[in-house]
Amino acid sequence: MGGGYAQRPWLARYREDYPADITPEFPSMLALFEASLARAPQTEIVRYFDGVLTLAELDQLSDAFAVALTDRRFAPGDRLATYLQNIPQAVVAVIGTWKAGGIVVSINPMSRQRELTTLLTDCEATAIVSQEDLWDQVAAEVVPNTSVRIAWTTSPLEFQTRQDDRLFKGMERSRPDGTEDLSEVLAATRGREPTAVELGPDDVAFLGYTSGTTGPPKGAMNTHRNVVFNAQTYRDWIQLTPQDSILGVAPLFHITGVVGHLAIALLLPAPLVLAYRFEPAVMLDAIREHRPTFSIGSITVFIALMNAEGAQREDMSSMVKLYSGGAPIPPSTVKAFSDQFGHYIHNFYGLTETNSPSHGVPLGGDAPVDEASGALSVGVPVFSTVVSIVRDDGSEADVGEVGEIVTRGPQVVPGYWNKPEETENALRDAEGKVALKTGDVGYMDADGWFYVVDRKKDQINAGGYKVWPREVEDVLYEHPGVREAAVVGVPDEYRGETVKAFVSVRAGSSVTPDELIAFCKERMSAYKYPRQVELLEEIPKTVTGKLLRRELRGR
Repeated sequence: MGGGYAQRPWLARYREDYPADITPEFPSMLALFEASLARAPQTEIVRYFDGVLTLAELDQLSDAFAVALTDRRFAPGDRLATYLQNIPQAVVAVIGTWKAGGIVVSINPMSRQRELTTLLTDCEATAIVSQEDLWDQVAAEVVPNTSVRIAWTTSPLEFQTRQDDRLFKGMERSRPDGTEDLSEVLAATRGREPTAVELGPDDVAFLGYTSGTTGPPKGAMNTHRNVVFNAQTYRDWIQLTPQDSILGVAPLFHITGVVGHLAIALLLPAPLVLAYRFEPAVMLDAIREHRPTFSIGSITVFIALMNAEGAQREDMSSMVKLYSGGAPIPPSTVKAFSDQFGHYIHNFYGLTETNSPSHGVPLGGDAPVDEASGALSVGVPVFSTVVSIVRDDGSEADVGEVGEIVTRGPQVVPGYWNKPEETENALRDAEGKVALKTGDVGYMDADGWFYVVDRKKDQINAGGYKVWPREVEDVLYEHPGVREAAVVGVPDEYRGETVKAFVSVRAGSSVTPDELIAFCKERMSAYKYPRQVELLEEIPKTVTGKLLRRELRGR
């Protein structure tokens, strides 16, 4: 790696109270949990509607969970899959699995039979904890044909008594065949202590499966070192203390939820507010009731809160530390949110392979906007992290020059589960050291700010001209009638490829495709503006808020 990036010019952008480097304080997430438990056992660690779980209660439940696993011959290093929404049982399962020496595989509850089969087969899971409804709809068909031999089911109706109709209408308890009820399993082993296990920094804490936006999902081996390091990154970067509390808008199966919600709550320790899944009106009520101070979610979450019926400025007054990641942020949305609620949304950037953030905007600072593209900076590399921009030939790009973003730091995972070739290709540099070739294209400016231009694979080649979807989307977001926008390249007889935009419109707005084309034409080079616009009720997204351009191309 050449001199420019190794000198870390971005350190000049740090707050005065930011260190350049941090050292993990604990060898594992289990040691971190035990330290917080010893320090503050009565901390309310989970708030779920009208239900509360203290650290001491979580300790007892996770002890029972671990004992029940080992009673069923679950061994250190075995994998347990969670197939759950944001419910307290997900937290119990994570700690309990670690206490049994196992690895947690968090599976998207929106996964259907084919996806669930792929993941359970790839990680060779021994155990699964599933919601009853997901078991009945999906898992019952899949699990008998996998290596899973311990199957526990549970319900989101537990741990609270409110039974909010907006989420749980028509939901009933079921006792699926071939499974054990989790609450009965825990009741049977409550009060027993598990055999102590030794978890070290290099043991895998989570297998985080990549979202599959670029191909088959791969299990990124997020180690205990990775998770402890980035929990501390969140704490120190965002100046979080035990007086804060965390709104769980990101799914707990996703790396943002794992680190930016769960791990940081355990480290502080501080309450994590859960509300089953993201439903804007329900989430607003949770904010009003519990007054959380911090959250991180995709920008689509903040757009939804802005558009939620009855959302008032005072509702959001407690939410003084806001970050967004996972998808590009249009500057116009940050301004609109700030105008409406009085809070600035700071950017974080990272991937499953970087265990959540590798870059961030320092707390209290504003991200600059690139004048040429209108893109908001994703921030500067976080503590102990060196990021370079690399040309196609592997050489280091100059300041301001666009290339692939390559990240080195304590948060980068050591590899993909059982995929040595993919590990070598994406996670090693020329010297064989751990370095993530992100597949994202961007540049660093003269002040050390980084900008993500787009995914390498998403670039549109229109008659020999290169168009980045982000640039067109950012212009569309400036139109007052546009709620969400996604841009793709579509085949074109004359240009080879041309630019097409898919747009969802704000409630109460009437916008035509021709209006939007004209709006962009006024503001962009002739080769960039969209030649086609299609209006959709909803833009297809992954559950973490990333736009599914692949699905839109398939239309």
